[in-house]
Amino acid sequence: MDKLYVIKIGGNIIDDSMKLKSFLKDFSSLNDKKILVHGGGKLATRMAEELGIEQKLLDGRRITDAETLKIVTMVYAGYINKNIVASLQSFDCNALGLSGADGDSILAHKRVHPGMDYGFVGDVDAVNSDLISTLLEKNIAIVFAPITHNQQGQLLNTNADTIAQEIAKAMSELYDVELIYAFEKSGVLLNADDDSSVIPEIKPSYYQELKEKKKIFAGMIPKLDNAFAALKSGVNKIIIGKAEDLKQLTEGKSGTSIINE
Repeated sequence: MDKLYVIKIGGNIIDDSMKLKSFLKDFSSLNDKKILVHGGGKLATRMAEELGIEQKLLDGRRITDAETLKIVTMVYAGYINKNIVASLQSFDCNALGLSGADGDSILAHKRVHPGMDYGFVGDVDAVNSDLISTLLEKNIAIVFAPITHNQQGQLLNTNADTIAQEIAKAMSELYDVELIYAFEKSGVLLNADDDSSVIPEIKPSYYQELKEKKKIFAGMIPKLDNAFAALKSGVNKIIIGKAEDLKQLTEGKSGTSIINE
């Protein structure tokens, strides 16, 4: 089986043009097949504020009304996605930027929640692994924006961590998949304020212990929940670590490795 890297890049890196450029240079140098999933950073929030569109968050997730959906689609699937693709081309990495609607690549449904209307937020139903593998076999690096669709003409704002996980799970039937969450921290930290307190390895039992003792800061829990779900679904390896250390992350020399017992 060929190796496939599915790498999710965090919003804080997208907001820093120098760090993003350095990361994309490292990404382009990976010799194996690769998919990049990006978040949105702060640009969508800034644009919404400038246009007078109030932004509401629930548990760190953006509630997406119709006007906000227009903004995140323009920013995520347009400006950010195409700038990443253009940067990769400058590093001789042939890349193609997609939203979930393109080629019916990621099908989702509008989130149903008993106590809260998230608006036009999508939860993933299916990933078009045939289309994705066809592109990968042509040595094209795919760059996914966190916008999906429901096959009924509706675009949906979808969490980028979840998209990365779902793509990794779907492609694990065809490739030896390594899922990397690359962001501004050095890994999963015992102390959120101490970047040297990286936990090198987390197994399910230790994760439960960390949660019970409240040693994991809240923003990391959804990422780790996604990671363990992906492991159970056939993803070979998951690493969480600093975007600037991408080469070391792919070599297993830094970050936090998420593994089964």
